[in-house]
Amino acid sequence: MALFNFFTQELAIDLGTANTLIVYKDEVVVDEPSIVARNRTSNEIMAIGHQAMQMHGKTHEDIKTIRPLKDGVIADFEAAEQMLRGMIGMIDRKKKFFTPYLRTVICIPSGITEVEKRAVKDSAEKAGAKEVYLIPEPMAAAIGIGIDVEEPIGNMIIDIGGGTTEIAVIALAGIVCDQSIRIAGDEFTSDIMEYMRREHNILIGERSAENIKIQVGSASAELENPPEDYPVNGRDLMTGIPKQITVSYQEIAGALDKSIAKIEESILKALEITPPELAADIYQKGLFLTGGGALIRGLDKRISKKTKLPVYVAEDPLKAVARGTALALKNYQRLKVLMQ
Repeated sequence: MALFNFFTQELAIDLGTANTLIVYKDEVVVDEPSIVARNRTSNEIMAIGHQAMQMHGKTHEDIKTIRPLKDGVIADFEAAEQMLRGMIGMIDRKKKFFTPYLRTVICIPSGITEVEKRAVKDSAEKAGAKEVYLIPEPMAAAIGIGIDVEEPIGNMIIDIGGGTTEIAVIALAGIVCDQSIRIAGDEFTSDIMEYMRREHNILIGERSAENIKIQVGSASAELENPPEDYPVNGRDLMTGIPKQITVSYQEIAGALDKSIAKIEESILKALEITPPELAADIYQKGLFLTGGGALIRGLDKRISKKTKLPVYVAEDPLKAVARGTALALKNYQRLKVLMQ
């Protein structure tokens, strides 16, 4: 058995709509955007991750960039498999990594169907994994921020990723109630693109909108430490000529308002269906925010104002799910009950 364990390599994969993180031996060894660039004629993969992201929105007709995941689930099966294979291959170059027997734990949105789960498992198996376990994202996030999920105490996790926002109440190593909505980072990005077109008559790409979200993204029009106005380059829709304008965080707060309001509604809905004993725990412990969306300025205060409960942003929220997936894999004999 010890010899078998010696030949077993373990990988924890946070397969996200926007970014994929792979943890090997307690270390994040791959942190790349979930995107591939493919040659349309030969069908071969030209670039994966950061390299493909640099091509996104700048390709000619022979190259196509594909984001294999949409709303937290696999939309392009073949591209997802090639992306996973390529990212696992990246570890070879960085670490002494061989794969005679590969065990993986992959985190998935809590609201996905059996067919979608099967697609994730099949992609991982085709990419070389022999054993594949799936763990719900909110559960992985809870483990990642140091919550003891096996205790009989209720904790509410709000994981705002790229494709989905997962809201779950966790107790006794299980999800008691959850809400999963397909409004998250990608939706915020398209809100910003739409706002720039509508209000400033300027057309910007996905990458520019993503940068605006990072630099001046805000959930509130009143911040204690506001970021400086951000210059944006795009194409003027009236003249067709490239131009530059500056946007303030107040404008972006207005652009994101509707999507954030929908997330707030889902949080209230999840609180409504929480059993009373667990609701009492949540009142004492507050809500925990994880995922890239947790970095939007003022979001914690806005949710706190709406729910009248304390809201805490996890330390390094982008890696919370990946860390939790790695911990679940490390203790997989004990935490097998959490996996599917």
